[in-house]
Amino acid sequence: MSGVLAGRGRIAAVFLAFAFAYFLSTLVRAITATLSPTLTADFELHSRDLGLLAGGYFLGFAFTQLPMGNWLDRHGPKRVILCFLAVAVAGCLLFSVATQFWLLLAARVLTGVGVSACLMAPLTGYRRWFDPALQLRSNSWMLMIGSLGLVAATLPVQWLMPLVGWRPLFWLLAAGVLVSMLVIAWAAPTWDNAAHAANVQEVATPRQDAGYAAVWRDPFFRKLMPIGFFNYGGFVAMLTLWVVPWLTRVAGYASAQAADALFWISIAMLVTYWLWGAANPWLVRRGIAAARLIGWGLPLAMAALAAILVLGPAAGTVAWAIFLCSSTVVALAQPAVAMALPASLAGRALSAYNLVVFLGVFVVQWGVGLLVDLFGRAGLDTVGAFRGALGLFLGCCLLSYFYFLWAPPHNRRTALRPA
Repeated sequence: MSGVLAGRGRIAAVFLAFAFAYFLSTLVRAITATLSPTLTADFELHSRDLGLLAGGYFLGFAFTQLPMGNWLDRHGPKRVILCFLAVAVAGCLLFSVATQFWLLLAARVLTGVGVSACLMAPLTGYRRWFDPALQLRSNSWMLMIGSLGLVAATLPVQWLMPLVGWRPLFWLLAAGVLVSMLVIAWAAPTWDNAAHAANVQEVATPRQDAGYAAVWRDPFFRKLMPIGFFNYGGFVAMLTLWVVPWLTRVAGYASAQAADALFWISIAMLVTYWLWGAANPWLVRRGIAAARLIGWGLPLAMAALAAILVLGPAAGTVAWAIFLCSSTVVALAQPAVAMALPASLAGRALSAYNLVVFLGVFVVQWGVGLLVDLFGRAGLDTVGAFRGALGLFLGCCLLSYFYFLWAPPHNRRTALRPA
């Protein structure tokens, strides 16, 4: 179907309104990586505690995905995201006043709940408002804006820390979320299911209205589930937490050097997502499917992670940038899943896949912390403990990739649909 929004100015206003909220969500997502040395010292955290704290944000994400998909399809992105962002404000404020670990964790879970619609809401809207090529470009450029949030969570946060401390940073984040709510309320289109159905002549069937059954049954969706959990979820887990502990505890970086490294890694990822956005219309015109690109790209990402394990303390900024940038290919799965199913199921398809991804983030973030502590108690040094934990993670990524290659072909309609 063709998009229903006309005019570049209108399209840009809608995109930027949602992009600002997503920028803030990725900033608050990644800020724990930059703050990890400070939080570890202030609250006397072990690796498992740090992993649980960072993973709590993604656990909050996971809690909301399935009901949110129904709400997005029924009520539209505008109403849903405004309600959720109000929860994010409360989460940021609670984090700023927490004095015990369990309050920090509760605040992170609450914040994760609050920003859990910041990508799914616009992608659901884009499925209806934009044409296919613009959907893919918008998805990549939303992730590019998300990389700006990751950039903002590195050196800018490191610079502000001596001036204001970490608690006031969350007051500023809460204020920014309130501003984003006002911008979305002004710019986002209304959601009229009846008018949409009449326009595209798409009749909702009982099967489509029966929750998530059609989504879970879709062969293409099932094909992408394991790599969503391990490869995509693990990619996010590394970026938003474990890069910094590796750089400080294995490679010997100081906290400021690690923040600088994360800054340049985020810049590299921003450029990578911009290139994906520029290339996607060209790929669509040539019928190159997302599944084919994922099949080509993931071996490079896993080879880069294997090189990090071999290099050990010598694996610094460049090695991690190569791994993370090559891993961005898995982000093509999200719009591909949405386009593989009818537009009336877009919210549920995106949210179901997001549930898989963020459960993976939580499991990998916490699991790596548990394994680092476990290997340390078993007698391995810090380098060996990190190598063991990430080696097991790499093994899971390899198994999920083999399943992706082995899984039965998806249905004919999806197979013929370009990326």
